[in-house]
Amino acid sequence: MRAEALKGHLDGLLLAALEPGPLHGYGVIEQLRTGSDGQIDLPTGTVYPALHRLERAGLVRSQWSHTSGRRRRSYELTAAGIAALDTTRAGWAEFSSAVSALLARQSWPAAT
Repeated sequence: MRAEALKGHLDGLLLAALEPGPLHGYGVIEQLRTGSDGQIDLPTGTVYPALHRLERAGLVRSQWSHTSGRRRRSYELTAAGIAALDTTRAGWAEFSSAVSALLARQSWPAAT
């Protein structure tokens, strides 16, 4: 899946990738890849700028560490990031339900 197809959803995907715990940038990329069965495979040039933007917005924080003699920056959700992820999930549920209803030619909201 190309990055252009994910416009408007990238932040939520990155926040969801970080939900289980801190990851370095390549770990985030791998989490997205494995969590989507290979469908979401984003380049570092897309992920790192978005992580930096999320950090400036206060949704993630980063910390430098040394692993195997290499310096790595790990990212983790802040309380604001957790709240933003909850909001994103609620919005996605509503949006995807409406789109699915339209594509399946059903009325929305679906009867429960």
